Amino acid sequence: MSSSAPSALPAIDLRRAKYLAELAQGTERFHAPRRESCPWCDGQRLRVRLTAPDVIQGKPGTFTVEECEDCAHVFQNPGLTPEGMAFYHRDRDGYESPPARRLDRARVRAMLHVPEPESWLDVGTGDGGFPATARQWLPYTSFDGTDPTPRVLRARATERVEEAYVGHLTTPGLLGRLRGRYDVVSVFHRLERAPSPREELKAAIAALRPGGHLVLELADPQSGFAALLGKWWPGHAQPAQLHLLPQTNVLEAVESQNCTILTTDTCAAHTPTDLATAATRLLSWAVPADTPWRAGPPSAARQAARVALTAAAAPLRLTARAADHTLAPLIRRSSYSNAYRVIARKNPQP
Repeated sequence: MSSSAPSALPAIDLRRAKYLAELAQGTERFHAPRRESCPWCDGQRLRVRLTAPDVIQGKPGTFTVEECEDCAHVFQNPGLTPEGMAFYHRDRDGYESPPARRLDRARVRAMLHVPEPESWLDVGTGDGGFPATARQWLPYTSFDGTDPTPRVLRARATERVEEAYVGHLTTPGLLGRLRGRYDVVSVFHRLERAPSPREELKAAIAALRPGGHLVLELADPQSGFAALLGKWWPGHAQPAQLHLLPQTNVLEAVESQNCTILTTDTCAAHTPTDLATAATRLLSWAVPADTPWRAGPPSAARQAARVALTAAAAPLRLTARAADHTLAPLIRRSSYSNAYRVIARKNPQP
């Protein structure tokens, strides 16, 4: 067989050819028409909050994030088409770290004041990391999971969840199968990535039995780190984060669905990763790795520069990580907390 045959090409070159064929058509087609009104309140007083590149994978494209001056909802505008979502989510495995187990343990402990639930649905469960941790405290609870990617099928294969559903809760036909089935529904940093967070939130509540509990965690768009770090703030994370929801809006929406708010917490939900994540993403953007969506492999000089800069930046990244953890006790009690947690109970029907 000739060495020039396509099957003899390195895998990255085969993937590069596919990516470059897509990119030759431009990235504008990946964006839907720009909205003229807020997707949360329909207000029309919008302002640009920031523009950003793909800070996660470094794929070509620029994204605009706008903020509603009426309700403070923050959203990607224009948003991505289904084709754009598929393009920017492809090959993302390995680019985003799963939550630390200590954070998952804290999430479970926040629910230990209620009787052990029989059934728990974890929305956006990915590989099922949270259910795997939660079982240490809740051995008799049956965990199911949803995720927009096939990762949830791996979670079922490894018995981290018992039932797995691919899609958002608003995926046609899915909610009908889950309505009223669960004692607890958890949504940890997934409303921000739902095409319609208000409808996803309503669906999560609909999946609860009367008396069941809803547990939410969301990035806080009013965190001081959002202004300090701008496009490099982990909560902005373009193009993955489609929405950022102020706590006031979420509380009003939950209460409007016949639920009682039990607790809100900006302290325990804070994840001390702002500075370290921003430093890592800035470095990756400045000296990108060889990826199949680049026009070609980097030159020897650029490879050497990446190695040198990565080594030189190691102390900075370690310092940023240490600062995140050192400052965390103070930040959790300040306006710089980067997330909030809400626990609510679904009331019986009147």
